[in-house]
Amino acid sequence: MKKMLPVVVFMFLLLVSYQTMKQPATVTYIDSMKEHAEVASVSKDILYQEIESKSSDYEVKAQNAKIDKVWKKMPGLNGRVVDIEASYEQMKTLGKFDEKRLVFHETKPAVHLHELGAEPIYKGHPDKKMNAFLINVAWGDVHLTNMLETLQKHQVKATFFLEGKWVKNSPQLAKKIVAGGHEIGNHSYNHPDMSTLTRERALEQIIKTNRQIEETLGKKPEWFAPPSGSFKKETVKIAAQEGMETILWSVDTIDWKKPSPHILQKRVLGKIHHGAMILMHPTEATAESLDTLITQIKKRGYELGTVSDLLSEKRHP
Repeated sequence: MKKMLPVVVFMFLLLVSYQTMKQPATVTYIDSMKEHAEVASVSKDILYQEIESKSSDYEVKAQNAKIDKVWKKMPGLNGRVVDIEASYEQMKTLGKFDEKRLVFHETKPAVHLHELGAEPIYKGHPDKKMNAFLINVAWGDVHLTNMLETLQKHQVKATFFLEGKWVKNSPQLAKKIVAGGHEIGNHSYNHPDMSTLTRERALEQIIKTNRQIEETLGKKPEWFAPPSGSFKKETVKIAAQEGMETILWSVDTIDWKKPSPHILQKRVLGKIHHGAMILMHPTEATAESLDTLITQIKKRGYELGTVSDLLSEKRHP
């Protein structure tokens, strides 16, 4: 037993020595991990703070809807602010600031289109890189079918202003327009000169058309386009009374004069601008020009949408 004691003591001392040698290494590893975590935290704070400090450089203030002296009623446009948290999440793996990874929130204007008085609308917001086709329909069924096929080919949605009498006589084609995802507007019942009508007759034209469209298509129009663009102040007020805005245009194909496709295309493309509303009808010249118009408008960086898309406060992508 006495002979074994030195061996036991030796083993104990060896174990203590081993533990002592092991301890600093463990502590060093833990300290190292803490240090890395602190560095990562500091790095996050620096990147976060950089995004926060630069965010005001990318802020755009919202613009209110207004009555313009020339263009009358004009829509507002959302502003934008940087979403700092979301932007940080997009950049943290990169480890540095990259403006292409910024994430934005849109901010609403204080004054909206529907809050303004009864005035016609000719175009969208001048800072919005979008155009809309306004297609007035009272005839031209053959060409209309071709136009629908072209719009479908390019995945473009337009706003069709339908005459009430035409909807009654061509219900299947009217339904085809809706099936294509297009927007429906009111274009009077039988195409009168609205500027010459009494209040009672004008109201009848609008109400009768809305009723026909709702019965046939299940849609309630939000937009009214007076035939030939002829109206008076009372016409706009009557449309507003029925919950509709009066829509005109800023670019005209003048397709009813039967121009060649080349002339029509040159006429339209020479006048394209931010917020343009482009008037057309289902004519041969327009049907033959539509493919080129869509291609060239998109090539210039414009998005094409409905009147509702164009007049919304949403910013262009």
